[in-house]
Amino acid sequence: MTAADRLSRLLALVPWLVAHDGVSITECAEHFGVSESQLEMDLWLLVVCGLPGYGPDQLVDIDFWDDGRIHVLDPQTLGRPLRLTGEEATTLLLALRMLAQLPGVQDRDAVLSATTKLEEAASLAVAGQYVAIDVAVDPSVRDDVDRALRERREVEIEYASATSDEVTTRTIQPLRLFTVDGVSYLEANCLMAGALRTFRLDRVRTSTLGEGYSQTVPDVVITSGSGDAQGPREPDSVATVLLEPSARWIIDVHGAIEDPVRLGDGRTRVRLPVYSDEWAVRLVLSLRGAATVVDPPELAEAVAVAAHAALAAYPVDVE
Repeated sequence: MTAADRLSRLLALVPWLVAHDGVSITECAEHFGVSESQLEMDLWLLVVCGLPGYGPDQLVDIDFWDDGRIHVLDPQTLGRPLRLTGEEATTLLLALRMLAQLPGVQDRDAVLSATTKLEEAASLAVAGQYVAIDVAVDPSVRDDVDRALRERREVEIEYASATSDEVTTRTIQPLRLFTVDGVSYLEANCLMAGALRTFRLDRVRTSTLGEGYSQTVPDVVITSGSGDAQGPREPDSVATVLLEPSARWIIDVHGAIEDPVRLGDGRTRVRLPVYSDEWAVRLVLSLRGAATVVDPPELAEAVAVAAHAALAAYPVDVE
């Protein structure tokens, strides 16, 4: 019996006892499929549970030790079966729909079944008309990754890197999946790089299953690489950047550290983690003048060169 199993039984026990006042310990144990000693341990646990404050009038009160009959004297808030609010049910429904689309799910049919039951139980069947979750991972890629992880097989992928603006074809040995802020990442041994890389699955354009590989990938070296790793890692350097108010979102999204000294012109000085110079140049250019690199000078020069090159591509002057 797991802790989750016991918690589920405890939550269902009190409302059932309220509806069956005076039931015997033997009958109750048979109903919940546990031994009488286990049921008594559950009851002893319940009588020390309650609302914050946990005074005598804030605890669940159950009488079960006198004549073998169980009487709930004060159920606190557990007198009725728990019900999800509309907001809770919708949140759970969204999570299940997202989970059903992610690779690495052991039993997708169970997730889909739980989604259907939740819709029916919470009267959310109509929610499908208004609530949609679309995880931007190609279903064929998801299925190939699922199988590769399960069978320890290599996968040949066509990958669009965000840091180098290149599409490369490489063979990888998938190791594990993780999700950050709703984005799925695949950690794998990249045979082209000879090191671990973390790939955003929504940037995998195509995939083809390959041969099997051993359970333990030997001599894998973790390196920062050239920017193909999209998961959390240590930055290559730190840049000092001045941000206009419209660009302050950089602080939250990219983990920039704000200088506590305020500037008189409304701008904010931050220390921005830089994972590659190419990434930093594109980030600054995308802010269209709302960010100015102060240090290092090499990065500031790279931004200026890239900006001039972009303007030179236009046949007329662009202000």
